[in-house]
Amino acid sequence: MSVVDPPIAERHALWEDALALPSGAFLMSFGLFLLEQIGGVSGGLAGVAILGSYWTGASFGLVFFLVNLPFYWLAVRRMGWTFTIKTLITVTLISALSAVHGLYLDVSSIAPLYAAIFAGLSIGVGMIMIFRHGASAGGFGILAAYLQESKGIRAGYVQGALDVLVVVASLALVPLDILAYSILGAVLLNMVLAINHRPGRYFG
Repeated sequence: MSVVDPPIAERHALWEDALALPSGAFLMSFGLFLLEQIGGVSGGLAGVAILGSYWTGASFGLVFFLVNLPFYWLAVRRMGWTFTIKTLITVTLISALSAVHGLYLDVSSIAPLYAAIFAGLSIGVGMIMIFRHGASAGGFGILAAYLQESKGIRAGYVQGALDVLVVVASLALVPLDILAYSILGAVLLNMVLAINHRPGRYFG
């Protein structure tokens, strides 16, 4: 009985990356925009940036871009220049796009629970798109992607553990009801990652 070799994963073309990274960044930035509008918080370094923007009054995009800078050293050392450049592009796009949504969309009357659910799903899908094209959303995402590639630990689990730390830190700045909605959104985000982003399951 002959053994059929598994299909070889085909690299994404440059034009595919050029479409996927902005698309993933758009989805992520929109989810983060919704959380900002309800005074909520995300997990990971994006959550740190949101809390930093609440605390300092600076824009989320600026804080998010700055807090990511130290993580590029790990990205270069562990993941290579291609991954790092793609991640830098993605983070820059998220930072810029997060300020654009409010110019075209008024969500001041959106229900916080709905916003948190939509945000968690939007961010999770955006992260999958970014991960599958050899990049991350920066910060904790770099660490999550590295541990999945090198240690086989699912990115969703790593991101989830770090999310818990950020949520605990947000207790001083975020109302409890909004925090509860944010936690639900974070749970949905990490379910999306854990279920849909497994090494060896997908090709191409």
